[in-house]
Amino acid sequence: MSLRIALDGMGGDAAPGIVVDGAALACEADPELRFLLFGDEGRLKPELDKHPSLRRAVELVHTPDAIGPEVKPSMALRQGRNSSMRLAIDAVRDGRVAAAVSAGNTGALMAIAKIVLRTLPGIDRPAICGVFPSRSRPVAMLDLGANVACDAGTLVQFAVMGTVFARALLRRETPVIGLLNVGTEDLKGDDVVRRAAAMLKQSPPPIRFGGFVEGTDIVDGAVDVVVTDGFTGNVALKIAEGVARLFRDSLKEAFTGTLRGKLGYLVARPALLRLRERFDPRRHNGAMFLGLNGVVVKSHGGTDALGFSNAIRVAADLVRQDTNARITEEMGAFRHALEPVQGAAAS
Repeated sequence: MSLRIALDGMGGDAAPGIVVDGAALACEADPELRFLLFGDEGRLKPELDKHPSLRRAVELVHTPDAIGPEVKPSMALRQGRNSSMRLAIDAVRDGRVAAAVSAGNTGALMAIAKIVLRTLPGIDRPAICGVFPSRSRPVAMLDLGANVACDAGTLVQFAVMGTVFARALLRRETPVIGLLNVGTEDLKGDDVVRRAAAMLKQSPPPIRFGGFVEGTDIVDGAVDVVVTDGFTGNVALKIAEGVARLFRDSLKEAFTGTLRGKLGYLVARPALLRLRERFDPRRHNGAMFLGLNGVVVKSHGGTDALGFSNAIRVAADLVRQDTNARITEEMGAFRHALEPVQGAAAS
C-alpha cells in the first residue's frame, strides 16, 4: 500500500537538489513511497529529469515562493501562505498526504505546523525529538529547541511522547526516561525539574522513570529517552554536532598531515570506515515534531541526499507505527492519573 509524503522542495542549504536526490534514494529503498513535491517547477524539473524512475512516484506542485533561513517565524506565518513549506503542511492538514518533510527554517516550520495542524488532545506544546548515538544503542532526546522554557507538566507530557516514540521507532518495550539535570542527586536542579521528577516518580505505567541524568549519561546510553526543555536540549545538540565535526576534522588532519599518518590510515581504514558509519550524522537525520495533529519531520538544513532520505524514512516510520494515535491514547489514559500527582507536586 502506497504512502504519500509532502516534500518542501525549496528548503535546505542545497535545495532543491538534495531534496530530489534524497527522494530518489528513499523511493529506491521503499518502493511504496509517493511524494507531493512543492516548489519552483523551473528548478525542480531539471532535478527530477535526472531520476526517470522517480517521476512515477512524484506529483510536482509549482509555487514560486519559499521561506529563507533568515525569515522570522512571525513573518513566515503572515507572508508565507503560498510558500513550498506552508503548502506541504497544508497538504497534511487536508489529508492529501500522511506526513511532511522539510530541511528549511526550523522556527518557521514549527510555527506554521503548530498553527495549521494544532496539537494533539492532552498536549500543550509540541516538542522536537531527535536521536543521538551512544555507547550501546540510540537514545531519543526532547525537546531540542521548540520550547525555550517549560513547566513541570510540559516535561511530563514530553516523557509520555518520548515513551511512545521509543517503543514505536526505537523498538524499546519498556523505555527508561531520564530527566536532564546538573546532577543526579534528588536535591539538584531548579524547582521545575524537581517538580517534574516528583510527578514522574508517581506516574503510572508504562512511564518508567530512571531519575535525573547528566550530559555524559546521554552518550553512555544510561536511559532510552532524555527529557529536557528546548533551551538546554538545543545547546546539547549544537555541542554534540560541534564535537563531532572537531573529531572528524582532527582525525582527517592526523591521517593526512604526514607520510607516516597516510601509511597509518591504510592500516586503520577498515576500522575507521566502520566508525564513520556508526557516527554518521546523516544516518540519524530527521527530527520529529511530536505532539502535533499530523506528522512533520525536520531534516538538518545542511544535510545531503542520504541524510534527507533518512528524514523521509523517519516520517514513513512515524506514520506506519501510528505514533500520533498512540500518543493520544496514552496521554488520555494518563491524564486523569496525572492530575492528582500534578496537584500534589504543585503544593
